[in-house]
Amino acid sequence: MEIIRNFLEFEIIKIGDYTLKVHTLVIILLFFFVTKVILWLIKIALFRKHKLDKRNLGNTYSLFQIIKYVIWVITFGFILETIGIKVTVLIAGSAALLVGIGLGLQQTFNDLISGIILLSERSIKIGDILEIDNDIVKILEIGLRTSKGLNRDEITIIIPNSLITTNKVINWSHQSKKTRFKINIRIAYGSDVELVMKILKESTLERTDITDEKLVDIRFLNFGESSLDFQILFFSENIFRIEKEKGDIRKIIYRKFMENNISIPFPQMDVHIKKNPLASEGETPIGTESIS
Repeated sequence: MEIIRNFLEFEIIKIGDYTLKVHTLVIILLFFFVTKVILWLIKIALFRKHKLDKRNLGNTYSLFQIIKYVIWVITFGFILETIGIKVTVLIAGSAALLVGIGLGLQQTFNDLISGIILLSERSIKIGDILEIDNDIVKILEIGLRTSKGLNRDEITIIIPNSLITTNKVINWSHQSKKTRFKINIRIAYGSDVELVMKILKESTLERTDITDEKLVDIRFLNFGESSLDFQILFFSENIFRIEKEKGDIRKIIYRKFMENNISIPFPQMDVHIKKNPLASEGETPIGTESIS
């Protein structure tokens, strides 16, 4: 026991009246260990409670993040007190310095506050699909300063939290499980409209993800300048990969159009040339050549 006591009382650093002993380091390591164990137990308890309900998984993660940050702040305060630094005195003495740092790191603090808002408000959760700056992103992680997302090109994107809280963001996961999407189709004049609408509906329903015939709507939108304009409206749960779904539907439509001799037009314009009756002999008539 005497050897252990002497080891714990061994002075590692001595600066003036301040002395750092081995037992102080042991207490600090003990704080870290106890904090890790407490967070581990809290995490197990929270996620075990909601593991069967995937809808609450994002809420559980946000709650755990808030608890984790609070516990680490408390632990850090105890560590400072252990090594002899009074937290209250430190805050009061560094007030002016903190103001200067705050001005220099204004955007960083903005992101931090935004992170606290996201985690507490829980309007954005893990697994949500957002449209930010015309990019579709699936949220993988919400941190205190930044969030991590994955776009449709399988590229991981680090998003400052202030970008989510201060800009217009569309949350595709916030409504019902199914979301409505549309595909615009143009066909040549002279095509059989009823046949076209039948083909569009059949092509859409060939996808395994789209099985409810009542949720598929084919609309004759307009008489265009060079085409008859149609629109397919359908519901799908495959929100994140919907562009691939649309591409597969377009391939089926094109194949069926080819089988039924239905043409997809390209823009064209006819210009008629008229001779100027007032033009003298030998002058070039007013007009331009036909463009198509």
